[in-house]
Amino acid sequence: MASPNGPMLRIAIVGAGTSGLLLTLMLQRQGHRVSLFERSSAPRAEGCGILLVAAGVQAVLEAGVPGLVENLIAAGQKVQTFHIRNLVGRSINSSPAEQRPGEPPGLLIHRSAILKTLWQEVDPDLFHGNCAVANCHQDETGVSVEFSDGRSWQGDLLIGADGIFSQVAMVVAPERHLNYLGDRVWRGVVADDHFCTNGDFFVYARGRGIYANFFDLGRDEQGIAQTHWGFFNEEDLPAERSEQRRLLQEPVPPGALAKLAADAADLIASTPATRVIANWSFDLDPLPRLAIGRIGLIGDAAHAMSSSQARGMTAGLEDALVMARALASFPTDPCAALGAYQTERLPVVHKYQNQSREVSNRVGRSRRPQSQHQAPSSAP
Repeated sequence: MASPNGPMLRIAIVGAGTSGLLLTLMLQRQGHRVSLFERSSAPRAEGCGILLVAAGVQAVLEAGVPGLVENLIAAGQKVQTFHIRNLVGRSINSSPAEQRPGEPPGLLIHRSAILKTLWQEVDPDLFHGNCAVANCHQDETGVSVEFSDGRSWQGDLLIGADGIFSQVAMVVAPERHLNYLGDRVWRGVVADDHFCTNGDFFVYARGRGIYANFFDLGRDEQGIAQTHWGFFNEEDLPAERSEQRRLLQEPVPPGALAKLAADAADLIASTPATRVIANWSFDLDPLPRLAIGRIGLIGDAAHAMSSSQARGMTAGLEDALVMARALASFPTDPCAALGAYQTERLPVVHKYQNQSREVSNRVGRSRRPQSQHQAPSSAP
């Protein structure tokens, strides 16, 4: 760890999701002058549940922040058993979750719990809200960012952690574009103490144009048992953005929900609308680079992928860990640090992306995924 009295870089991190927060936390501990910019007005706390695989928990552990991984594990539920069912609810297979000796467990956890755990360790003075990126510029002496409200920042290194609709990424890889995977997706969290319990994860195998999963989130801060669900409906992507946005305000279509086992469909239907989010499913083609000059990418900005392998958030946390280590090795040379980061991470994330897309596109889909050029950051 660099001393606060030693060499320090001026570093901007754009995007206060999990990867941006973990990197901010590690770099502030190294003594760098970090500024964390987020387009939202306040620290992020949105989302539903996630399966954070053991490798993701391990990345948090290796960040070396005392008590951080223990707090994370306490906020989640250890995954115990995976169940695969057909759409009418009959069991196809059940298997216990593997945990190798000496490794942390995989976690079923609410995204907001991960964000809260990380925020508790970050210096709040580093956060700057309402900062939507308008332009980025760099030369041999430094890098600058202009925000849409007229504010600006100048420093030594810029990291884009601003998600799948990243504006920073368009500087690093202007050829970057999105690939539509074929689904309109709804996710929700509902009070439930009987459908999913004891670390269960249920998958309803894809068929008849739908796919669904459910998993136990344990109890919330009020002691209420919670279940996360995801429902995927195969649809063509409307050409007009206004229609895309309109459809994301709708609940799951009754005809699609009727294809699912009745008890599972009833749990989805019982979820308050305020606890449901919807989006269209995209991933990214593997990028030829993760950095250029003094600008680098981590997380979904660099390698957004489908949820089929549960590697998206984990890959971002690993990115943050590798980026922090590269800067510890080159504390006064941001270009060398980004070069080391890219050399290590590029083949790893390409492997993750290719595996996730292969599984996502496997048998059971009635529609072929569609390629789409980069959408703006305000895309649905």
